[in-house]
Amino acid sequence: MIVTGKGGVGKSTVSLALALAAARQGKRTVLCEVAAQERLSHVFHRAEVGFHEVEMAENLWVISIDPDESMREYVLLQLKVKAMRDLLFRSRIFTYLAAATPGLKELVTIGKIWELALDDRKVKQGRSYDLVIVDAPATGHGVGFLQTPRTFANVARVGPIRQQAEILDRFIHDPKRTGVAVVALPEEMPVNETVKLERDLGSEVGVEVERIYCNGLYPERFDDDEAERLAELAAERGGPGRAACRAAVSESRRARAQREQLARLEELTEAPVTTLPFLFEPELGVEQIAALAAGVDR
Repeated sequence: MIVTGKGGVGKSTVSLALALAAARQGKRTVLCEVAAQERLSHVFHRAEVGFHEVEMAENLWVISIDPDESMREYVLLQLKVKAMRDLLFRSRIFTYLAAATPGLKELVTIGKIWELALDDRKVKQGRSYDLVIVDAPATGHGVGFLQTPRTFANVARVGPIRQQAEILDRFIHDPKRTGVAVVALPEEMPVNETVKLERDLGSEVGVEVERIYCNGLYPERFDDDEAERLAELAAERGGPGRAACRAAVSESRRARAQREQLARLEELTEAPVTTLPFLFEPELGVEQIAALAAGVDR
């Protein structure tokens, strides 16, 4: 499952909630961070995860995929002669070419995600997982990220790179194996970007969005009559609890505006929409994200 969305919508939080929900169902789940973000280690109050599959909870493992380490692993799997591998890694020309090749880091990252999803892993003593969840790049890079294998397959007409790229492209486009979820906020710009992202994923990448998670929805605490009365109290000079009434009015208006945007999101997109509540916490830990896990499982 590939999870993407506009930056700042809670994509990493929802990815972790999905992973926790799957793990609690008994699925052996691995959650992948790309570009070595190392956000999840802070949630679990652990040292940096790095390019290792680290068990964080029952049935839940986490890995931070570093493109350079993915490249190294790829070369190790392709070249069986140790002397050739050592020579290649010491070569400055190889290092420069790898860094300068557009999309190569994305390709080896997707390759590592594919390897994690295999029943028969390529790496020694690799675990077999029921579900791989990817905290993918944000909207601006998400489409290009998923297009990378097809781009390489078209450029490299022959050879192992083309073969690998074709395998990864089929993996991404197989609806029985791979799905895409998008995270949004009930606000105008995130809704607009989600609508465009769903369209672009279909037209440019050729994949459908399985589900949209509308994150951070405020509760509706007051009906219309109560909201009107609160507004009257907030307008009274020196009225009792005026500050509290003003805060209540502000939250009520925001909740109403959010639901208008939620209605737009549901109207303008084809994928089913699941709502997740706003958590009034200064910092989200495992307990708070576990509460979201019950919502993403609906």
